[in-house]
Amino acid sequence: MNRMRNPLSPLDRPPRHVRSRRDFLNAAAGGFGGLAFSAIATSEANAGMHHVAKAKRVIQIFCPGGMSQVDTFDYKPELQKRNGTPFDPDGKLQFFASKPGNCRGSHWKFRQHGQCGLWVSDLFPKLAQCVDDMSFIYSMHSKSALHGPACFMMNTGFTLPGFPSMGSWVTYGLGNEAANLPSFVVLPDPRGLPPGGIINWGAGFLPATHQATAIETANPKQPIADLFPPPDFTQANPDADRDGLNFLNDLNRIHQESRQGDSELDARIQAYELAARLQLAAPEVTQIEDETTSIQKLYGLDQTDTEPFGRQCLLARRLVEHGVRFVQIYCGAENTTAKKIRPNWDSHEDLPRDHGYWGNILDTGASALLKDLKQRGMLDETLVICTTEFGRQPASQGGKALGRDHNAGAFTAWMAGGGVRGGYGFGATDELGFEAVEAPTYSYDLHATALHLLGIDHTRLTYYHNGINRRLTDVHGHIIQELLA
Repeated sequence: MNRMRNPLSPLDRPPRHVRSRRDFLNAAAGGFGGLAFSAIATSEANAGMHHVAKAKRVIQIFCPGGMSQVDTFDYKPELQKRNGTPFDPDGKLQFFASKPGNCRGSHWKFRQHGQCGLWVSDLFPKLAQCVDDMSFIYSMHSKSALHGPACFMMNTGFTLPGFPSMGSWVTYGLGNEAANLPSFVVLPDPRGLPPGGIINWGAGFLPATHQATAIETANPKQPIADLFPPPDFTQANPDADRDGLNFLNDLNRIHQESRQGDSELDARIQAYELAARLQLAAPEVTQIEDETTSIQKLYGLDQTDTEPFGRQCLLARRLVEHGVRFVQIYCGAENTTAKKIRPNWDSHEDLPRDHGYWGNILDTGASALLKDLKQRGMLDETLVICTTEFGRQPASQGGKALGRDHNAGAFTAWMAGGGVRGGYGFGATDELGFEAVEAPTYSYDLHATALHLLGIDHTRLTYYHNGINRRLTDVHGHIIQELLA
């Protein structure tokens, strides 16, 4: 199996009944000897990476539905000039679900911001204050204009379901930094799941232990489902929970002896053990009410619309602060009844209404996350990624003057922190924002760049499955050198 080896990876550790050389030396060493060995162990861990890492952890924000690039970050003055004129005079084009209407300029005014002078629309006044820390990829495009396959591609590198997500690949390669918390955590939108559901953060054919742990931010008292036993159960017998877990663990070990190589059983055993530790660690990490009033206000927790996503972003900061390797946040769901607003960024009928709603949510939470990480000195080692699955058309959707159809040919993603060059724009779409024309970029390239910043060569992080050395970037991907600081 051709993959990188890292002492931090759970797959590289000896079985639990075998005491490793490092465990023995750690137990035996003391005083300055222990400190010396600790330094050696640290250098061993770094040597397991393919090269020196700029980032230690990742927070990925995913905006399902298809955010409009021409209304957010991709400034197109020519589109403004042609506003109201036919986009396709010959009538030969067919969008995803409609015939093209007239050219439709941005619904928000664009302005230049920061020392870099990059353009951001007035939809994101708070994020515009952070542009000097951000790099924009204007030339993203996808292989699909269908929500499910496009979400899978952005998250796993493949349009088909069943492949490991980026978070699973990262934790498979680098392991975990936190003993009492999962290495990969996903924070779904409290309103529901994204298109494609939980497959977006699945472990696929990787060992099941690399599956994400979902935390429900809507219920801070029970953030992880079934983590704690019912109160009446523990009141009747305070030791019953521990006794039950010990008995279950014994049965699992006996069963495991006859099923060597079954990663799902091993993952289940590890999950029970982690759950026991989480009972102590999770409440402390998820108790964001301990944050100062100013921090809670920065994340928009004092406003009804911005509170759910702001809570997700604040929790993400607390999770990486406690050693979680990869956190994914969803800004939007597949279905919701909130104020008759589209459940996500999929604005077919009324983009000013829908993007106006979600734009304020993303703007408040994401800008707070960047500012908070920076003021705590964490941004330099935390890679923040924000993307959607595809963009939207620069023309109105047929006769719906305020709507925009799907556009797999162009969208914008941005990255910040973790070794990313700030205040930079990469690639370009045509003069109307219809398709990527300069340095067209797929998810493969974004993933390759992110792995590079984490110290991983994307061509060497592989897993042998069904006769193929699979990887996150398939047989594609180039590091976007221009984005590196």
